[in-house]
Amino acid sequence: MLKKYLMAPGPTPVPERVLLEMAKPMIHHRTDEFSKTFAEASAGLKKVFNTKNEVLMLAGSGTAAMEAAIINTLNPGDKVLVVDAGKFGQRWKNISKTFGMDVQVIELEWGSSVDPALVENFLKSNPDTRAVMIQGSETSTTAYHDIEAIGRIISSRPDTIFIVDGITSIGVHETKMDEWGIDVAVTGSQKAFMLPPGLAFIALSEKAWKFCETATIPRYYLDLKRELKNQLESTTAYTPAVTIINGLKVVLDMMLEEGLENVYKRHQINGDATRAAVQAMGFKLLPTGIPSNAATGFYLPEGFEGGKFVKFMREKVGITYAGGQDHLKGKIVRVSHLGYHDAFDTIVAISGLEMGLSRFGVKFQMGAGVAAAQEILKNYIGE
Repeated sequence: MLKKYLMAPGPTPVPERVLLEMAKPMIHHRTDEFSKTFAEASAGLKKVFNTKNEVLMLAGSGTAAMEAAIINTLNPGDKVLVVDAGKFGQRWKNISKTFGMDVQVIELEWGSSVDPALVENFLKSNPDTRAVMIQGSETSTTAYHDIEAIGRIISSRPDTIFIVDGITSIGVHETKMDEWGIDVAVTGSQKAFMLPPGLAFIALSEKAWKFCETATIPRYYLDLKRELKNQLESTTAYTPAVTIINGLKVVLDMMLEEGLENVYKRHQINGDATRAAVQAMGFKLLPTGIPSNAATGFYLPEGFEGGKFVKFMREKVGITYAGGQDHLKGKIVRVSHLGYHDAFDTIVAISGLEMGLSRFGVKFQMGAGVAAAQEILKNYIGE
């Protein structure tokens, strides 16, 4: 028997309750039955995003929502500031360049969290900046950026919008879109929303919707004004991901039943336990700034073949961790504590690391990681 565990930061495990809902017979999307589910899911998304504005659902990955954020609000030649502190900061940069933006970059060492003062100083020197783009949680480095502080800096600037990739932060870290001055927030289904890949979410502030009025980049499928018109009527402009939206309604019910404060607390506790565990095993954490509660990255010993380790654990042991990207490939492991994940998932993740790394000849005190995680988790189980 090889029981499988998803411990990578997406796709994440899907709860049985959600799988059962998505296994029901297909229904047509232009029906009152589906519109009712759509409206209920839409209302739940607003609570997670903490916004009074519509959260649009798009059939596509999170990257589709990232592209939609740019092409619906900006124009070729617009000056934009990208915080590039990892693989997905680079994605903001690459999408913006594709559509002809004047891309300015705050480039940071991978693992860093940007100092909000750097953003503020740039905007003071470049008042013609039309947008600032950043990740909430930079998945490639498992670091978090202080979105609240940056949002408050940008909110007083009527000609600049704040665009946030919340793909591994929304539903993990509390995100108050309206209060913090986030103008565009995007995320995807396969992370904290505990669903299969294929559904993207995007919400715009009133300021961002005004930017849409002057945006001239051609678009068809990702035309957010067209989608807004339809989704206000509890339908979509084009064929939606019906099965995933049915599952989304159940996911949002589960999150609200647990209580959003408890959802965020659960992610923090499991993040704290995982970070304590890998440090107790003698490994250095990847994030040097604010750690993300979505996943924990740590450095492997010098010369260790991380790619072979991750492949062995996935194919022979049944535990899927994530390795590193670009220059970190083979040098790090990333362990998720994201979405449908509890205290005992963390114990499985850490004990798997201990047994697997020991099998590969890494020397450390067996059980030290599990003990460190248990010391934190024991105070919260059964609450």
